[in-house]
Amino acid sequence: MNEKILIADDEPYILHVLAIKLRNAGYRIVTAMDGEEALATGLAEEPDLIITDYQMPRLSGLELCREYNRQAGRTIPAMLITAREFDIDLNIIATGGIAVVMAKPFSPRQVVQTVERLLNENATTTARI
Repeated sequence: MNEKILIADDEPYILHVLAIKLRNAGYRIVTAMDGEEALATGLAEEPDLIITDYQMPRLSGLELCREYNRQAGRTIPAMLITAREFDIDLNIIATGGIAVVMAKPFSPRQVVQTVERLLNENATTTARI
């Protein structure tokens, strides 16, 4: 497994827990604590997947994903983590390329399983193109 994941969250504890769990699952991890830092890191590091909090300073998780896809010229799978899952319009989520919305609190094990599924789906789709 050599996939790189960008985790963006302004809560250090969540960032730390997700990074440990995903590293232990064999992924390469890069992190950011706000939307602008995440965008710059993503463009420099070219991750295979983004996990982002919805509410972050400077750029929301949705804005991050939209801007990343626009500037990078490619769409990668993204997982939006939020305490506001039911307040977000599904049509708006689709415009950001968000594949999964996961409500807080969440199980780190569930995050790892979802990441594996998203990366497998993306690999399958890419192989067909």
